[in-house]
Amino acid sequence: MISKGNEVPKLKGLILAGGKSSRMGHNKEQIAWHGKEQKYYAADLLSQFCSEVYISCRQDQLQHIAEGYKGLSDNFIGMGPTGGILTALRSDREVAWLVIACDLPLVDEPILKNLVENRNPEKIATTYKSPFDGLPEPLITIWEPDSYPILLEYLGKGKTCPRKVLINTDCLILEPEQPQKLMNVNTPQDLEEAKQYLSKKML
Repeated sequence: MISKGNEVPKLKGLILAGGKSSRMGHNKEQIAWHGKEQKYYAADLLSQFCSEVYISCRQDQLQHIAEGYKGLSDNFIGMGPTGGILTALRSDREVAWLVIACDLPLVDEPILKNLVENRNPEKIATTYKSPFDGLPEPLITIWEPDSYPILLEYLGKGKTCPRKVLINTDCLILEPEQPQKLMNVNTPQDLEEAKQYLSKKML
């Protein structure tokens, strides 16, 4: 962990909601899994752990962010999730960013708490191992300030996948206690599966 006497960077939160949801057929960030649009539910979750929370979005989405929530439009256009992450890191170079995607509807307070409590700020990131392919999951990750130049370096090489950065750099990868919580919902089939899980959980 971080050496004594060194200040741990504060955490800000980022909800990735700038995708066009082409595989789903309608906007994923607007699905009300928990009684409100997912981007706002996720922002409320992150507010328990972060000093400020922003919703990463396209410029055309910015005006539609609800009152009481903060939007952050991508400066790195056409780069997918990496664009949102880089925009956040560049906006405040002194903090780490707890990033989650809006297509992870099963993420809850315990899985975020575990990530924050086990964070290693001396690594470039703290993340989870995906139960689906065994690789690090970049869309629920704490990105430390030092990850910014590394992400830029990969971007300069034409590599826009944040997962490749995690695979090839010094990050902490945690095993999720409840792997199903990391389920990505990108298609109508995924949506129905997630609905079934949530209905059983609520019984």
